[in-house]
Formats: sequence, structure tokens, C-alpha cells
Amino acid sequence: MLDIAVVFLPLLGAIIAGLFGRIIGDRASQIVTCAGVLTAAAISIYLFNDVALNGNATDRVLLDWIQSGTFSVNWGIKIDTLTAVMLVVVNGVSSMVHVYSVGYMSHDKSIPRFMAYLSLFTFFMLMLITSPNLLQMFFGWEGVGLASYLLINFWYEKPSANNASIKAFLVNRVADVGFALGIFGVFMLFGSVTYSEMFPKAADLATMDWILFGHTFPALTSVCLLLFIGAMGKSAQLGLHTWLPDAMEGPTPVSALIHAATMVTAGVFMVARLSPVFEYAPNALHVVAIVGALTCITAASIGLTQFDIKRVIAYSTMSQLGYMFFALGVSAYSAAIFHLMTHAFFKALLFLGAGSVIHAMSGEQDMRKMGGIWRKIPITYALMWIGSLALAGIGIDGLFGFAGFYSKDLILESAIATGGTIGTFCYVLGLIAAFMTAFYSWRLIILTFHGKPRADHHTMEHVHESPWIMLAPLMPLALGAIFAGWYAFDWFGGEGRAEFWKDAIFHLPSHDPIALAERVPEYEKWLPLGVALPGIILAYIFYVLKPTWPGKVTMALGGLYRLVYNKYYFDELYNFLFVRPARKLGEFLWHKGDDATIDGLGPDGIAALSLRIAQRVSAVESGYIYHYAFAMVIGVAVFTTWFCLKG
Repeated sequence: MLDIAVVFLPLLGAIIAGLFGRIIGDRASQIVTCAGVLTAAAISIYLFNDVALNGNATDRVLLDWIQSGTFSVNWGIKIDTLTAVMLVVVNGVSSMVHVYSVGYMSHDKSIPRFMAYLSLFTFFMLMLITSPNLLQMFFGWEGVGLASYLLINFWYEKPSANNASIKAFLVNRVADVGFALGIFGVFMLFGSVTYSEMFPKAADLATMDWILFGHTFPALTSVCLLLFIGAMGKSAQLGLHTWLPDAMEGPTPVSALIHAATMVTAGVFMVARLSPVFEYAPNALHVVAIVGALTCITAASIGLTQFDIKRVIAYSTMSQLGYMFFALGVSAYSAAIFHLMTHAFFKALLFLGAGSVIHAMSGEQDMRKMGGIWRKIPITYALMWIGSLALAGIGIDGLFGFAGFYSKDLILESAIATGGTIGTFCYVLGLIAAFMTAFYSWRLIILTFHGKPRADHHTMEHVHESPWIMLAPLMPLALGAIFAGWYAFDWFGGEGRAEFWKDAIFHLPSHDPIALAERVPEYEKWLPLGVALPGIILAYIFYVLKPTWPGKVTMALGGLYRLVYNKYYFDELYNFLFVRPARKLGEFLWHKGDDATIDGLGPDGIAALSLRIAQRVSAVESGYIYHYAFAMVIGVAVFTTWFCLKG
């Protein structure tokens, strides 16, 4: 029953707080939702030990779902090592976000609704990662999209929140068309959408082709690319990423939940889950790797120029997701999940730490209006340092490093060990992004906490450390950011990897990039640290020693800086290509089609004609008797004439 409880306890909390929140009150809603997710987190740790470490995987059928001809799908719960890792990540981070929200949202007028949305979001993500088939995964996938819409638009009085939520919803719907088509393709190809029936057939279908519109396409590659389009939307990969920074319109706990452990990691999980299919579609994996590497470098470059503290961290998320995807693309699946796990700790820490900063600064998010506050909020300051060190991947090989050091280095070493054009391309872009990551991380630290105060006097007078209800959840996340990589390395990249991941992920025996990574030259293992440290030093020079240099560099770069600062004009391009034409088409169909044609000739037209006739007839009703007598005489004359003419 524990496998059922770990999924449905958050749903129970969401139902109670959502339906009865006004009756039981704010505090009871917080208690019931926090208790549900904290209990699920405790169960997740037990299941991780039982499933991942002791090998007791479960695949339980809960009920028959769909039976239609040859198509059969059951509703069930599948918990193997991959799911067990994700359960710890999702429930662990979500439980900390729930507790943090008790303090952060304490003055909000809709606390039960917010807590219900958080728990509902968690449930849908749990449903996604425990699904034994693609259709149930799609249910969780769409549920996560719905819950993200509700959370981003939680403060629906703000037009910017309305726009951001609609944008996130629509961009993900575009991607989900690809995912849905991919599921249809899987059924056509495999005759099933259940993993246990799909995976054994993948090798035999690797050479199968489809003929479509007179052209021949490799079937397995086509299906994998369609599924990857869905992953691109959820995980904000280049081209379908524009919703991610705008999602910052939601409350800060929402940003931590979406960007650290749940929604954006769904695409990474999906590709890793389907590794037995993707392994036999090498061209699809090449696309995954290239898109991931381009996303990694593009997002990192944008992060260099942003001033909103949450947006800097959001672009950092997008960049780190790029690392995960190019790891998947070179078949380093366990390295990708390793980085997913470590990233969840330090990115949740950074987002919640940023929320603590915003709380201290009376809602201010612009780093240009901060500075000089580290002595007033020393605990938040120290926690942000820990998160930034983990994000930058600081550590010494063979001794100790922060969480990101182990997972990011494993990804980069796997990429260069793979060799070839794709592996080298990913490695080089990953190194450049590592330099940028270190630079913008310490740019954030310096602008936010150091230098002269740039806020107004009133704001500076009220800067204060957050209450412990907000700081306490950051402590487990900080411990994860420090120790998770060191403690878990053997499971993801060491000698215990094969036994740990047995039957959970798959790579071809002829290509094990993580095994090859152990034999890369020593200098390639030191290069990631070698580019991160100069990034930190350069940020210190630019924003402490020579604070006039950033402005001079901005002026010197001119159009290139504006291109990056404006996020490569993706939003403007999409507005020009899609949004404005769709709006014009909608207005045309509204005014000319609906109003003028359908309503004009239909109900409104008939009603208007009846009204005009009635107005004309009513003019005869004058109220004078001689008018009526005259009308009667005319009527008699007409009838008499008609009878005479008829003979």
C-alpha cells in the first residue's frame, strides 16, 4: 500500500484544502497539505531503499482502464530505480516548498487555494513518473500543464500573470501535439503503449520504415523525434522555451517547484524512461544532443544580461536542462538523472533563497536596486553561496566538491569520451556555458548582497532576515547541494552503477559513455573547474574592482548585447509569425464571420427583421377611431374587389 500512498497522499491533501479550505481555514489547509507531502517524502526514502538499493521493484495494476479492440491499457503504478530516484526528488523538494510557503504566503488572501494547487501539481508529477504506460504518463503530463497554469496565474488580478500562464499553456500544447502523435506512432509501431510490451520489440523494429506522402521515413526515429518534441516543451528546450522565464510571474515557491523538481524535469525523465527505444534510434539521439547543447549555451548567455533575480535563476535552469539533454543524447542516461537530482537540490535552494531576498527587500526583484544587504540577512547570504557553488560545479577531483561538480563533470566527461562531432560539439559548448554559469552566479551574488545599497532608504530600513518557517526548509536543500553529489556518485557514475540501474535504463552494450569517461585524459577532468574559476574571478573584477567595466563592455558590444539582452528576439519573432496573424484571423472571423454572417443572417438578423416589421405595423396603431374606420372601409373595398374579380 505504500506505493499507492506515496502517489495519492498529495492528492488527498489537495482535495481537502481545495474543496473545504474555507470551512477548515488557512492553518488547517496548510497542515493537511504539508502533512500529506511530508509523509509522501518519508515513504519515498523508504521506497528508494527498498527498490533502488534492495532491488524490490514493483509494477502494480490498480484497475482496467481502456479496452478497445486490440488496444488495452491498465491504470497502475510502476516503481523501479528510475522512479524511486524521482520520487525522492519530487516529494523531497515539494515538501520543502510546501513548508516554505507557509511563511512566504502567510499574508495572502487565498492560502487554501494556493496550498491545494501545490499539492495537486505534486500529485500529477507523481502520476507521471509512476506510470507503467505512455497514456497514463500523458495524463500526468497534461495534469502538470494544467496545474502550472493555475499556479503561474495564481495572482490572476495581474495582467502579466494572465499572459504568462496562457503563454505557458499554449507553448506546451504545441509541444504536446508532437507528444500525442508520438504516442499514436508508438501504438502503430509496437501495437501497445505499455512499457513492458514495447521495450522488448525495439531492437526488431530499428530498421522498419514508414511511407508517408510518397516519402520513406525511419519509423523508430520518427516516433522518437515526435516524443522529443513533447519533451522540448515541458523542459523548455530551445525553440519551445519562451514560456519558462515568464513563469516567474507566479509566487516564488511556484518557481522553485516548477524549475527544480517537477515540470521542467518531466521531459528528461521521459527520454530516460524510453531509453530502450531511443537507443535504437541514433539519429534521434543526435538531435536530442544538439538541441540540448544549443539550449545550454543560449540560456547561459541570456543569463549574463538579466537583472531580475528570479529570471537569472530561471535561465540558469534552462541552461542546466540543456546539460541533461545532451547527456541523454550521448546515451549517458544515468549522468542526466544524476544532474537532475543534484540540480533539484541547489536550484530549489537558489529559488527559495531568492524568495527570502525578495521578502527582505519588500518585494523588489531588480538586482540593480539591491546591494549592501549581506550583513542584514547573513543566513540567506550563506545559503545563496552554497547554491551558487553547487550550480557553478566547484570542487576538486578526488577530494570533495559541491553537488553540481560531480554531476556536471560526469556529463562533460561522457560527452568528450563519446567522441565524434556530436560529443565534441556538446563538450565545447558545455565548457563555455560552465564559464558563463560561474560568471552570472557571482554577478548575482555581488549585485544582490555587496556594494553600496541601491534601494531607497525606507526599503533598507526594513531589510530583515526571513522567519525560520522559511529558512528551515532551506537547510535540507543546502545539505543536498553540498553532499548529494559526493554521496550518490557511485550509484550514478561509479562501480555500483550497473547494479543500481539494472532494468531501469538501457544503453547498447557497445556504447557506454560513462565507462569511457573514466579513461579521459586528466586535463579534461580539470577543464570544467578551470573555466568556472576564471568566471568567478571575472565577475569579481567587473562588479567589485572595476564597476564601470560592465557599462563599457555593454556599449562596446552594442547590437550583440541588445540581441542577447532581448533574448535573441524569440518572443518578437513568435509574435510576428504566430501571435499577430492568429489575432488578426480571430478578429476577422469574429467581426465578419460570427457577427456579420452567422449572427447577422441568423438569429440576430431574423430578430432585427421582426423588430423592423413590428415597428412599421405599430405605426398604424395611432389610437384614433376614424383611422381604424378608414382601415376597415379600405379592407372591405379590397375584399369586395377581390370577390368581383374572381367572378
